[in-house]
Amino acid sequence: MSSTVSIVACNNYYSKEVYGSMKDSVDRLGGMERFVKKGERILLKPNLLTAKEPDRAATTHPSVVEAAIRLVRETGAVPVVGDSPALGNGRKVAEKAGVLKVCESLGVEFVDFKETFAIENPSGRFKSLIVAKEVVKADGIINLPKIKTHAQMFLTLCVKNMFGCVVGRRKASWHLAAGRDRMAFARLLLEIYNLLKPRLNIADGITVMEGNGPGSGLPRHLGLIVASCDGVAMDRVITEILGAKAQILPTVRLAMDEGMNLNYIETVGKGIDEIKINDFKFPPQMDVEWSIPEFFKKRLKKSLTPRPVVNTKTCTLCGLCVETCPAGIMEVGKKKIYIDYDLCIRCFCCQEICREGAIVSMEGWIGRLLIR
Repeated sequence: MSSTVSIVACNNYYSKEVYGSMKDSVDRLGGMERFVKKGERILLKPNLLTAKEPDRAATTHPSVVEAAIRLVRETGAVPVVGDSPALGNGRKVAEKAGVLKVCESLGVEFVDFKETFAIENPSGRFKSLIVAKEVVKADGIINLPKIKTHAQMFLTLCVKNMFGCVVGRRKASWHLAAGRDRMAFARLLLEIYNLLKPRLNIADGITVMEGNGPGSGLPRHLGLIVASCDGVAMDRVITEILGAKAQILPTVRLAMDEGMNLNYIETVGKGIDEIKINDFKFPPQMDVEWSIPEFFKKRLKKSLTPRPVVNTKTCTLCGLCVETCPAGIMEVGKKKIYIDYDLCIRCFCCQEICREGAIVSMEGWIGRLLIR
C-alpha cells in the first residue's frame, strides 16, 4: 500500500496565500475533516527551537500556524498550540517567533510543555518514553515542522520535529543516552514519532534553512507546503526534493532497514522531478563505512566525523552552549569555549542553542583535506 504526499506551491507568507495553499494541500489528502472531528482538542506542534524572528527560518512561520488553526477550527475542533524549546521558556520563544501573537489574536491557547508523562512502549527498544503530559492529553496531533538542515540528523523534518514533545532539558539526557551513535538516536526519534503518531504532518517549506542548521543557517526560498499523514514517507520526499538520496536521512534509513516500504509513495500536486533542486547546502556528513580493518576505521572516523567548532570571532562567551551540553564536556575560558572532543558525543545541542551562530559543524582535519 502506497503513502500519499501532497506538494503545493506557496510563494510567500501572506496569510491568505498560505491558507489557500495549505487548504489545497490538505484537500488533496481528503480534507481536514478526514483527520480531525468536531469537538476534539487538537494539538498543533510547530518547531519552536529557539527565540528567533520568523525571517531567520529557524522556527515554523506564524502564518503557517495561523492557517493550520483556521483549518482545524473549520471542522469544529478546538486547536491548541504547544512546544518545548531546548532551553528557555516556550512562551517567550513563541513570542519572539511570532507564534504567540497569532494564538492571542485568534483566541487560541498556547501550551508551554512542562509536565511529564511516561508512556509504555513495549514493542520498541526504548520501553518507556517520557513526553509532555499536554501532548498525551490532546485527542490528536498535527505536526508542523520547518524544513531545515541539522548537523547531527542531516535534516530536521516530520520525525525529528516530534522530539519537541520531550520536555526541555530531558532532551539532553536522551542525547547523552544515545551517545555518539547517530542511528541509536534515530531509533529514539522514530519510536517517539510512531508512539505519538500525528494524524497529519504539514511542513513549512516556503522559506527553509540550509547550511549551519538547525538554528544558525541561511534562509532559502523553496516555495512549498508539503503534507502527508505518513511523516516518514514525507521526510523521504522532502529529502529528495532537496537533492539528496533519502537513505542519507538516518530515520528514513532505519525505517527502510526495518521493513517499512517507502518505495511506493504517491505524490499529488507537484512531482518531485519538476521541483527538485541540486544546489542545496547540506551540513557535512563524513561517516566512515569503508571495508577496512576496524583498528584503522576507528581512527579515521574520529578525524572524518563532523564536530562542533566555535568561531572565537563571533562567540560572546555567553555560556549557553556549556549549560546545554548533555555530556558536560564544554567549559567557558577567558577567551574561548573549550571542548573535550574525546568525550564529545556529536549531538550538536550546542550548535542548536547558540544565538550568535558561532558554532558550526566541521569535519576533522583529514576530512577537510579529502573534500578539497
